[in-house]
Amino acid sequence: MTGGEVAGILVAVFWAILVSFLAVALARLAQTLRATTKLVADVTEQAVPLLAEASATVRSAQTQLDRVDAIASDVQEVTSNASALSTTVASTFGGPLVKVAAFGYGVRRALGRSRDGEDAPRASARRTVIVGRTVPSMRRRKQKG
Repeated sequence: MTGGEVAGILVAVFWAILVSFLAVALARLAQTLRATTKLVADVTEQAVPLLAEASATVRSAQTQLDRVDAIASDVQEVTSNASALSTTVASTFGGPLVKVAAFGYGVRRALGRSRDGEDAPRASARRTVIVGRTVPSMRRRKQKG
């Protein structure tokens, strides 16, 4: 064998090894692509029902929010009606009740003054509270006079 034949055999063996490595790499690449394709198909199969369920959930939530909005507007209307009613009742009965109370107070004071002689001991027993202390009403009168 000559040097050219040996070199040719070495190049042929080198190419055979290189082609073998490339064939193995391409086979693994094909296997990876098949697995990826299967994974994408599985994800697509599972994602479509999940998206349908999510869409149904969002629609249900929107329906519930519409109901809550209707309830809130009804509550707001009831609140405004109750406020108007309380204002009407206060204006209708408030003035006359204040007048009746003032009249009753005036009558009580007038009857109390007419019986001053009877209530004298009771008046002296009254006490006034000033910042946590009790001061007899007679002493207070002396301080003013």
